[in-house]
Amino acid sequence: MAQPLQSYATSTAGGPTGTDSPATVTLCGAYELDQARTHPLLEDLPELVHLPAHLGRHPALRATVDLLAAELERPRLGTDAVVPALLDTLLLHILRAWLDEQRSSVTTAGWAAALNDPVTLAALQAIHRDAARPWTVATLAAEAGLSRAPFARRFATRLGQPPLTYLTWWRMTTAARLLRESDAPLRAIAARVGYASEFAFATAFKRQHGTAPGRYRRGA
Repeated sequence: MAQPLQSYATSTAGGPTGTDSPATVTLCGAYELDQARTHPLLEDLPELVHLPAHLGRHPALRATVDLLAAELERPRLGTDAVVPALLDTLLLHILRAWLDEQRSSVTTAGWAAALNDPVTLAALQAIHRDAARPWTVATLAAEAGLSRAPFARRFATRLGQPPLTYLTWWRMTTAARLLRESDAPLRAIAARVGYASEFAFATAFKRQHGTAPGRYRRGA
């Protein structure tokens, strides 16, 4: 889970002396990440994401930057609430823009490739939309519009793991979030992530996280 820091910095530098170059404005923000619970997409990101300022290429990103700059230059009522929300929005637009830039890449594996592949994306969306459904490779393949074997190969090539392995990971990640953020009983959480048996859920959770659900909740 990411927690945006509640402090921000800006700096402005003019162009080279004697030129009419526009000023450069630097906006700095940061996120604190729990390294034990980061999304695998973050592992695929380069250390630096550079998005050239091509006019009109990423209008939503440009608009978000402008809104954030305006709030920081002229704080008003509600700025403390607006800025963190805009930082979240900015991060999402940066990730979207980066993924769009990867469409022309020859990379066939990793999250960028998976999210740009309509077959893998359809399966991921189905899993995320209804993790409790009793998914099989065949039913996920049907969601993606392929037969079972080609779908399984394509999914594994893109994400580096079979569909049902990813399904279990997503279910246990969702369960961990529910344990941290809610008081729902274990049987209810188990049902929400597709387990009719609380014992089977606890076994799968411990295999994924190395501890029982109840102990995980107490230590969260």
